Amino acid sequence: MANGNISETVQGQRFFLVGIGGSGMLPLATILAGRGAIVEGSDRGLDQGRVPAKFDSLIARGIRLHPQDGSGIVSADQTGVASAAVEDTVADIVAATRLGCARMSRAELLSALFNASELPIGIAGTSGKSTVTGMIGWILHAAGRDPTVMNGAVMKNFAAPDAPFASALVGANRKEGGDAFVSEVDESDGSIARYVPRVAVLNNVSLDHKGLDELRRLFADFAGKAEVVIANVGDAETAALVAGMANVVRVAVEAEADLRAENLVPEPFAIGFDLVIATPSPFGRFAPSSLDGSDMPPACPEQRGALFTRRAQREREGAPEARKGEGETRLRVQLAVPGRHNVANALAAIAAVVAAGIPPEQAVEAIGGFTGLRRRFDFVGEAGGVAVIDDFGHNPDKIAATLDTLHAFPGRLRILFQPHGYGPLKVMRRELVESLTQRLRPDDILVLPDPVYHGGTVTREVTSADIVADLTAAGRDARHVANRAEAAALLVAEARPGDRIVVMGARDDTLSLLAAEMLESLRAKG
Repeated sequence: MANGNISETVQGQRFFLVGIGGSGMLPLATILAGRGAIVEGSDRGLDQGRVPAKFDSLIARGIRLHPQDGSGIVSADQTGVASAAVEDTVADIVAATRLGCARMSRAELLSALFNASELPIGIAGTSGKSTVTGMIGWILHAAGRDPTVMNGAVMKNFAAPDAPFASALVGANRKEGGDAFVSEVDESDGSIARYVPRVAVLNNVSLDHKGLDELRRLFADFAGKAEVVIANVGDAETAALVAGMANVVRVAVEAEADLRAENLVPEPFAIGFDLVIATPSPFGRFAPSSLDGSDMPPACPEQRGALFTRRAQREREGAPEARKGEGETRLRVQLAVPGRHNVANALAAIAAVVAAGIPPEQAVEAIGGFTGLRRRFDFVGEAGGVAVIDDFGHNPDKIAATLDTLHAFPGRLRILFQPHGYGPLKVMRRELVESLTQRLRPDDILVLPDPVYHGGTVTREVTSADIVADLTAAGRDARHVANRAEAAALLVAEARPGDRIVVMGARDDTLSLLAAEMLESLRAKG
C-alpha cells in the first residue's frame, strides 16, 4: 500500500485511524477533526469494552467508530493511519490494502502537520516529554498565542465535562492550526527523525525502549535541526550531546546554566523555587524576530485579568517580583505539581516559551496555574488515612522521580507496578532493578503483576517474576502476584494510616480505573 501525501490543509480529507484510542492516536484524531477532516477509526480496546468513556468522547467530537474487523474501510479515498504497533494482519489494514487506500504511519501524518506549522516546538527526551508539552501549551494558551498542542497525556487544564480526554488542543488563531504547534516527539520507534522543530527541547537521555548509542544519535540529530535548543544540562547525557552546539539555552536544577533553579521548597503536591536567568539574556544570541510573536494580538482581557489576579495575589502573599542582580535576574516560581523533576520540566518549558517571545515574568505567572497531567503523580483520593496516587512511571528514571518525590515526606509506600511490556522488561532489567533497589526502603512493599498484554506477537524472555527475584535477592520486599486484581487486594489489605498506595505503569488506560477501585476498597475497609 503506497504512502499517502498530506496537503497543506486536511479539511475535507478522509482519515481512518487504526488504534484510534491509543495515547498517540486519540489526540491526533482530535486535531484532525478540529481542522475539518473527516475522521473515522477502530480500536481493539473498543471491541473489548475497555474504557468506554474514552471512545464516547471521540464520538462526541463527530468521529465515527467501527469494529476492528475491516468493515469501516469502504473507499479508496480513505487514508489509513496506524501506529508502528499495528500489524499488517489486522483486518482494517488488510481491507485498506485490498481497496488500494493510501497509508500513513501516525508519525508520518503528525510530523507532516508539525513541520508545516509556522512555529513547530518539539519536546524530546526519555522522561518528562508530556509534562513539558503540557506546560508549554498552557503558557502559550494563557498568553493568547492559541497553540495547537499534541500530547500523550490528558492535560488537566484543558479537561472539561464535555472534553474529559483533553490530550490535544486545536489552535485556530493564525493560518492552519494557530500560531504554534507544540508536540512531544517519540524516540521509541525512531520516528523522532521525521520532525523538524524550530524550538527543540531536549529534557534527558536514558535507557528505555532503545540502547543508549541509538538514543544519542536520534536526539543529537533532532537537536541539530532546530534554530533554538533548550537543553537540560543537569542530565549528563544531554549536556554531552549539546556540548558543541552554539544555539543552545542551557537549563539546570541547582547547577550552572543560562536558566537555573535554586532554593527549592518542596511540598507534598507542589514545589517552589527561584528561577535565576543569566544576563545578558541567553535568548538574544539567536532568537529571530519571527519567533517572538510580535505581530500576534495580546492576550484576551480574560487571560490578562487572570494573570494579573494571580500576580496581585502573590504580591499580597509577599512573593517577590523580578529582582535583578549583577549578571542575573531572579523570579520566584510556585508550581502546583510536586518534585525536583518537575522543577527541571518547568525550567525547560519557561525557556522554550521565552524563546518564542513570551516575557519571563508572564511565563512564570502562567506556569503557576498549570495543574498537571492525568496519571502523572495524580492524587486519586484518601481513605482511612491512606493516600492513593496514580502514576505513569514505567522506566527507571520515571520511577526514580516518583519515589524520590514520595520519600521526601514520611509514610510507607505500597506500590503496584505493572510493567508496560515484555520487551521493555528485557531492555531495562538491570537499570530497573538498580533504580528500585536504591529507592525501596525496608518498610516499603512492591508488587508486580504480569506485564500488560493487549495481543500480538511477543517474546516473554524476561517476566515480572524475574524482576521480583532480582529485588528479593537484593533484600527488598518485592512480590510477584500474576493477577492484577489480586495484587491490588494485597496492597489494600496491607495498608494502614499514613501509607501511600501508588499505582504505576504505562500503555494501559485501565490502571486509572484500578487506582479508583483501590480507593473504594479502602473506603469499604473502613
